[in-house]
Amino acid sequence: MNEGFNRSWVEINLQTILNNLNIYKRYLKVPTYEIMAVVKADAYGHGDTVVSKYLSDNGINHFAVSNIDEAIHIRESGAEGQILILGYTPVERAEELIQYDITQALLSEDYAEKIASQGLPVKCQFAIDTGMRRIGLNADDLDDCERIIRIYADKLKLDGLFTHLCVADTPEQNEFTEHQIKLFEDIAARVSDLNLPYCHCMNSAGGLWHHSDVSCFARLGIILYGLKPDYMNNLPKGIQPALSWKSVVSMVKEVKPGDTIGYGRSFTVGNSMKIATIPTGYADGYPRLLSNKGWVLINGHIAPIVGRVCMDQMMVDVTEIPNVEFESEVVLIGRSGDATITADDLAHLIGTIGYEIVCGISKRVERAYID
Repeated sequence: MNEGFNRSWVEINLQTILNNLNIYKRYLKVPTYEIMAVVKADAYGHGDTVVSKYLSDNGINHFAVSNIDEAIHIRESGAEGQILILGYTPVERAEELIQYDITQALLSEDYAEKIASQGLPVKCQFAIDTGMRRIGLNADDLDDCERIIRIYADKLKLDGLFTHLCVADTPEQNEFTEHQIKLFEDIAARVSDLNLPYCHCMNSAGGLWHHSDVSCFARLGIILYGLKPDYMNNLPKGIQPALSWKSVVSMVKEVKPGDTIGYGRSFTVGNSMKIATIPTGYADGYPRLLSNKGWVLINGHIAPIVGRVCMDQMMVDVTEIPNVEFESEVVLIGRSGDATITADDLAHLIGTIGYEIVCGISKRVERAYID
């Protein structure tokens, strides 16, 4: 039963997040790396304020977010230590960076000049583009990178450099990852006399499977929450998803041969069957692409989705599942009995990634925390 909850909710186990972090640290290629917890996108749908405060209380002193509003949000909620914004901040909000003691990524030379033109002692780190072609100084031109870094080391409170590895989770592309790491190390060496304390190039996958003597952090994102960077990856034993998503059965009914189910009549009943309606749909973040393809768990059994996932509801086949009734618990992500379904499983069915599934769970789905 969903005592105390509405129609659809997620349960987030904070102890599991901490366990994942500690297991990850034991498997780091470089044991001395500190952890920078990535809590952008509402901590990948897990709740940034709760997760960051919990991690801060448990010794994590470095956090990464995507924008200034996320940074202020977690700072005001009790996250201590360094908060690095990995993306763009409007230059007119530079005073807030100082007010909340937030470190800003410098995306380009032009952006660095605009930040510097505010005349404020903003803490900054230069993004270095070693091959992703998203943000950062072009690492292919070492001389130009060095020139720009030295200019803004004098104009701003520059305390680091970072890059992002774009295929660290893909063993077949290790050569490119090693190329990215080498470019980053070359730039860091060029400006080593600046004694920048925070140079980092390892993401979740990079920290597990690659090595750099320059990097001081592993920026731990998706694995912190127990999901895989790539569906084919094998994570260290003991790392588990921290999030479960649940709902209830709102109605059970019999349908006869020839009946059609849902919008577009996309499912036609062959033999007489029993279906259950679940009050969760794509407005809650459950992908419509899982129509007639995905499944949920009820009473430890798989219940396939029949018909299209609606905005607020979906229907599943419970013909072979015993004791399904009004308000029976439904597991959309998580465990029921001996059966398990993960966000990575759902993502694999529709050709996306687990990140998108958990980040897509909407705000109207209640969050409950277990410690």
